[in-house]
Amino acid sequence: MPKTDNVTGTLIANHHDALMGAWLAAQKRDGRSRDVGTDAASADLARQFLDQLHRGFASGRLDDITGAEWAPMRELLEDFSRARATQGFSPTETAVFVFSLKEPLFDILRRELGADAEKIARETWTVTRLLDALGLYTIESYSRTREEVIGRQQQELLELSTPVVELWDGILALPLIGTLDSARTQIVMENLLERIVESGTEIAIIDITGVPTVDTLVAQHLIKTISAARLMGADCILSGIRPQIAQTIVHLGLELNVVSKATMADALGLALRRTGKVIVDRARPAESRA
Repeated sequence: MPKTDNVTGTLIANHHDALMGAWLAAQKRDGRSRDVGTDAASADLARQFLDQLHRGFASGRLDDITGAEWAPMRELLEDFSRARATQGFSPTETAVFVFSLKEPLFDILRRELGADAEKIARETWTVTRLLDALGLYTIESYSRTREEVIGRQQQELLELSTPVVELWDGILALPLIGTLDSARTQIVMENLLERIVESGTEIAIIDITGVPTVDTLVAQHLIKTISAARLMGADCILSGIRPQIAQTIVHLGLELNVVSKATMADALGLALRRTGKVIVDRARPAESRA
């Protein structure tokens, strides 16, 4: 790759403090919803960025920021983007960090290069392309972090939305809410099987009252869960079969091959009978006569 004469890199070094002050002011102005560019951390981050930018210009490798010369800068932007994403900053607020440097840097270029229009145009174009590339890299890093955060949150929500509850000694209940897909079915099975092993339960009630629809795919996921529980020695009872779902299952010709009940209460009553347990109402005391 061709080397450059490092005009902009020299100007960054010569006007470092003034450039950083103007840049922090631009960040504060353009950041809009946050107090960006006002604290010591912002100043330290800006100083590190300018130092790495100066080193990048000194290397002369300005048309490709993926090279080894720009590795420290990429690491700096990745750490910055990750912090902004986890702190709840928006993509715009994150991008402002890089793009707000253009205006103060262009001002210095115009002042220092004077009437040399050709050199001003050349350096302005070089700086524009470089800062655009760094800004886009910042946004890409931000997006990756946000996707990781969302992925972890989705996983945590899936785990929280599939609780296994011990209703009685030897009787577990798995209330399902929402649509079953392959990923959630895997979590459902893992949670249920772990509790079966821990408690030595005899019967597991799978309640689908909160499942909006049961189609062929959902039925297959239910069958997998029921089969896995049976392999661990626990019989299953399916509860929450609403009339609409019952009709759908019949129309689709699905065979769930499991005892089903309309409500959780009915399923619990059946489970208690199967385990030889009886619930007896406490006799009410006789009313005193007047």
